[in-house]
Amino acid sequence: MKKIVVAFFALTATSVLIAQTSPAKKVVTPANKSTTPATTTAKPAAPAPVALKSSIDSVSYALGVSLASYYKAQGVTQLNTALLSRAVSDFLQGKPTVIDNAASSTILNNYMTRLQNEKSKFNKQEGELFLAQNKKRPEVTTTESGLQYEVLVQGTGEQPTAADTVTCHYRGTFLDGRGFDNSYDRGQPISFPLSGVIRGWTEGLQLMKTGSKYRFYIPYALGYGEFDYMSIPGGSLLIFEVELIDIKRKQ
Repeated sequence: MKKIVVAFFALTATSVLIAQTSPAKKVVTPANKSTTPATTTAKPAAPAPVALKSSIDSVSYALGVSLASYYKAQGVTQLNTALLSRAVSDFLQGKPTVIDNAASSTILNNYMTRLQNEKSKFNKQEGELFLAQNKKRPEVTTTESGLQYEVLVQGTGEQPTAADTVTCHYRGTFLDGRGFDNSYDRGQPISFPLSGVIRGWTEGLQLMKTGSKYRFYIPYALGYGEFDYMSIPGGSLLIFEVELIDIKRKQ
């Protein structure tokens, strides 16, 4: 599991209350009686435009945008910005903070883990249902770890070990068929140490002989885990078609 990037201040999620006012209703009275003019609610004044008068102003605002962008992508949508600003100010000025750095790390890790678990829940459930049905197909083999594979082309060459470097062509897709990586499109295979890739690849490629082409169904626990990784959403089951071209033995 990837470690969560922890800012140096505590982010405290709060509910933001938005007060909405209803327009005043017009009072209708008989013509021979006086009427009371309907009251109207004054519109709130528009916020003053932000003035960036110095490089520090620009850096400060840019840092806020960057921070908000990162955490919003992780699922954080509500913050007490007054406390956020206070924590930054106290820390930079060397004042005592209500929560120290160690406690802040714990709070953030726990909160972000909870958010990510909720965010990836659907992907994990979808993958588990697929694997349960897929394993019933006679051409699919399921290993003890949960990796599933089927042989598309059986080669006759040697098999790699986890210590070797391999050269492969591959195509990676999600369950819905969307592709996320493809060496064929780049026009050249890729070489990598077999010990330096996701567990599903390390295990699966050791089953292959050079000249083989397999299709792997890799559960999230053998892939990129339950946290988002670049373009891969957390908890995703990944499907790879892999062609083993060459093996370079570790000297």
